[in-house]
Amino acid sequence: MTPRRFVIGFVGCALSLVAFGFVLFANAVMREPEVQNVQADAIVVLTGGQTRITEAARLLEDGRGQRLLISGVNQKIGRSSLMKISGLDEKIFTCCVDLGYAALNTVGNADETRRWADALGYDRLIVVTASYHMPRSLAELQRAMPNIELVPHPVAPDGLKRKVWWLDSSAMRLLASEYIKFLPAAFRLVVARGVSPWQGTVTASSGAQRKS
Repeated sequence: MTPRRFVIGFVGCALSLVAFGFVLFANAVMREPEVQNVQADAIVVLTGGQTRITEAARLLEDGRGQRLLISGVNQKIGRSSLMKISGLDEKIFTCCVDLGYAALNTVGNADETRRWADALGYDRLIVVTASYHMPRSLAELQRAMPNIELVPHPVAPDGLKRKVWWLDSSAMRLLASEYIKFLPAAFRLVVARGVSPWQGTVTASSGAQRKS
């Protein structure tokens, strides 16, 4: 085999693997999550959609965690606005909700969550974010917090859920964009596992009862 044919064959195999991985990724994030009433020390929600916050607030009200961290809050949004979005009364919000303004992206969410969990001594967290964002979020969170157990609670966006993703161009673009962002996050996690002992775990999804 000539070097040129070898390169062409290698690139073809790599592209095939990436395409196959995308199909698996898309099918996984579009699947209806199972609903499980799990408990954790606390709850963290990664901002990006209003219903993510209301769903995380519902979990807090249901006693699924002691506290709630809203990570990645826009600097222009104050406590009163977030309290209104969450639907929580002032007593619960003041008592048990922490706002994180430092994170600008998913890596920042992971670092912000790690500092919060370390300060409060939490070992098990429910993670709330959009279903398509969950794989990348878990990869970054596991890398930042290798000793903390994570319970994914995906929120399925209504607009995306109603679509057959491979027949809808907007859904395809969204999923493809998120998959491309997920790949380096997954690679960084694999490297981190190889460099240092890795004990982090992800339990079965706690499911989502609302849509975003």
